[in-house]
Amino acid sequence: MHPLNLPTYKFKIKSNENKYVIFDIVRKKYVSLTPEEWVRQHIIHFLIEEKNYPISLIAVEKQLTINNLTKRTDILIFNTKGLPYIIVECKAATIPITQSTFDQIARYNLKLNANILMVTNGLEHFLCKMDFKNEAYVFLETIPKYNPHL
Repeated sequence: MHPLNLPTYKFKIKSNENKYVIFDIVRKKYVSLTPEEWVRQHIIHFLIEEKNYPISLIAVEKQLTINNLTKRTDILIFNTKGLPYIIVECKAATIPITQSTFDQIARYNLKLNANILMVTNGLEHFLCKMDFKNEAYVFLETIPKYNPHL
């Protein structure tokens, strides 16, 4: 798999019927190891191990309906009140982050109203904090550490 601009982690990877699978600690099962999944698993471990987010507040491939279409967020982090706090959209390392990536996560956020949005391909990471009062956003350098008081 492609080296990423993230710390390295010890993953459980195994071969299954001529395909590789990786253990997802959030979903508690092995999933197909695609280039996008490689990025998603790194971000999940980064959130848990570097930023101290509890696994219990993280959802992976959370389903939502937008305009009668079923969509899935790559990673959705809730606050302690059970409200969406961070949405993460992951792309494979070979996929550039474009305006359409931002448009995708913005559509999700019209429904979810998360405070922080992140798009990443594992090499480039873009984060912004929503300012709902002024209908604006502010770019961030990194995801904030977990704060149980949010």
